[in-house]
Amino acid sequence: MNFEGRVAFVTGASRGIGRAIAVDFARQGAAVALVGRDRSALHETVAACRAARDGAATLVLEADVATRGAIENAVEQTVKEFGGVHFAIANAGQSIDSLLMRLRPETLDQLIDVNLKSAFYLCGAVARPMMKARFGSIVLMSSIVGLTGNAGQTAYSATKAALLGLAKSLAKELGSRNIRVNAVAPGYIETSMTENLLAEGRESVSKSIALGRVGTPQDVSGIVSFLCSDAAAYMTGQTLVVDGGLVM
Repeated sequence: MNFEGRVAFVTGASRGIGRAIAVDFARQGAAVALVGRDRSALHETVAACRAARDGAATLVLEADVATRGAIENAVEQTVKEFGGVHFAIANAGQSIDSLLMRLRPETLDQLIDVNLKSAFYLCGAVARPMMKARFGSIVLMSSIVGLTGNAGQTAYSATKAALLGLAKSLAKELGSRNIRVNAVAPGYIETSMTENLLAEGRESVSKSIALGRVGTPQDVSGIVSFLCSDAAAYMTGQTLVVDGGLVM
């Protein structure tokens, strides 16, 4: 895949899957706008991008993805710096586990803001430059629990399931402008979000996966690159499951 001359906008780019996605785009020649709240960690991602490709073009954007104005401003800065936005990856997310009967209203609000509203705001902000260019690919980062559900993750699962509906509906709205919208549903991936769970039961988790191992951020980032590439030019409104055979 060659993304020379393309611009990627990645939220949650400070670590984990987001960092891996940003590095993949940079390696393949894209200019990358890195969005997150931890400026120091974002600069670590910049270093990783430049290690992957000498002279990689990057832009650090410290922003609260759950704030519409902050995302719109970040997209505007990206267009000003790089001339457009071709790929937008709504990767920022948060998991707070709770049984429904113990779920606090503020926890529900927080998960809706970070996992769902942020994706809406991003899609709305990038739609204009993409429609003007009549080209674009948007990828929403869902989760396997958005498809299967999971006890103790009612709120998290609900927000991740909602992203699948957003991808399908927006794909129908923007398809005539040559803008594709797809979703990715990872299973157990080795990130800071899963480290506590994996520390307690890595062996039992691995046994439940057909490939016999937990996934890496790079297992997901490669799928994102594919969805943005010409190889996926006739794919939109789809959800790709990346779980090593956990759910079949």
